[in-house]
Amino acid sequence: MTTANGHLPEQLLSLVAGRFRLLGDATRLSLILAVRDAELSVSQIADAVGTSQANASKHLTALHDAGMVARRREGGSVFYQANGRVPYLLIDAVCTSLDSQARERDALLASAQQQGNRNAA
Repeated sequence: MTTANGHLPEQLLSLVAGRFRLLGDATRLSLILAVRDAELSVSQIADAVGTSQANASKHLTALHDAGMVARRREGGSVFYQANGRVPYLLIDAVCTSLDSQARERDALLASAQQQGNRNAA
C-alpha cells in the first residue's frame, strides 16, 4: 500500500484521514461498539448508547456508507451489525496505547512521590 519510501499517495491519505475523522466522534465509537457482537435494531442501539433514534440513525448511516457496519431492513425496522474487524482493531490498539501510557505515568508519579518522601525525611 505504501510506496518504496514509506509514503502513501495523496488520494489514499485523504481516504485514510476520512476514516479516522469518522471514528473521531465519541457517539460513532459508541454505536460501532454496540454492534460489535450482535445485530441490533436502531432503537436498541440508541437505547444502549443513550442517544435519540434520529441521532443514532444519522451516525449509523455514515458508518454504513464507509463500510464499517452492515445494515438490513426487516419490515419497518433497520438492523445493524459489525462489518469486519478493522474498526475494533483500531479501537483496541488505541485503548492498549492509552493503558500503557497511563501505567508509565503512574510509575513516574509513584517514583517522584517516593523521592519527595525521602527528601522530606
